[in-house]
Amino acid sequence: MTFYYRHMPHWQPDGRDLFLTWRLHNSLPENFRPPNDMETNGKVFVAYDRVWDRAQTGPRWLKDPRIAECVLNALQSAQQNKMLTLRSYVLMTNHVHVLIAPQAPLAKITHQIKGSTAREANLILGRTGSRFWQDESYDHWVRDPAEFERIRRYIERNPVVAGLVKKPEDWPWSSARSRTGF
Repeated sequence: MTFYYRHMPHWQPDGRDLFLTWRLHNSLPENFRPPNDMETNGKVFVAYDRVWDRAQTGPRWLKDPRIAECVLNALQSAQQNKMLTLRSYVLMTNHVHVLIAPQAPLAKITHQIKGSTAREANLILGRTGSRFWQDESYDHWVRDPAEFERIRRYIERNPVVAGLVKKPEDWPWSSARSRTGF
């Protein structure tokens, strides 16, 4: 099992699926703090996710189809290069959720995906020398099949909860869309 700590603890057992979330740099209001009565990291994560879903401050570059396509291509490339198996994903306007079976060290996976997409997206946006992604990602290892299904549904329903579409399969940057044959 890999463990390290930066701003958050990261536990990554070998052979387990992982739920990952990463966001655009400066996509969270500086003054946001989750309520003090949150007793679990999962509830704190959901509080942050709801703020990202509203996307009232900060960049929303992932709504640009060129940038969303760049991120999706990087995820598919990582899968083709046998770094991961992509189980579920959604690209929101300012953050990404994925459920993966890692086949390489997570640091290598996220470095490749976030590094290549940051370069390409900044070129598309005409930006140089600017951070694109927040440096640290949230990760959670999946404990059992029931949790796997809850996480998959959470990921694919995210655009519905955010009020962007009525049905998960209507969001163009989601595994729910491909699951229904689009």
